Amino acid sequence: MIGDLFAILGLAMFCFLFWQQRRQSELAKAAIARRCDRLDIQLLSVAFKKHSIGKFGGRLRWYTQYQFEFSALGDDYYQAELTMHGFRVGSFAIPPYRMSESSL
Repeated sequence: MIGDLFAILGLAMFCFLFWQQRRQSELAKAAIARRCDRLDIQLLSVAFKKHSIGKFGGRLRWYTQYQFEFSALGDDYYQAELTMHGFRVGSFAIPPYRMSESSL
């Protein structure tokens, strides 16, 4: 009886964490798409990279990194990263990329 209760609670916790991860992934994809639109670059793909714990702003925090690929001119591609702190955008790490002459 107690074992069944723990199994149900464990399953409920797993489902809750899965749902929260999906929610965070959707927010990350939307933030990446907005940033690419602002920079006038083409978003190619988005992928989860890792979960980790680190110090940000002097506090120990749980964060998630997403890796994405983009193209600046259509014949190239670059890799960049987004760090999420919970459901908030932490920081982008976007490498230097070639710009078209019309963007200058």
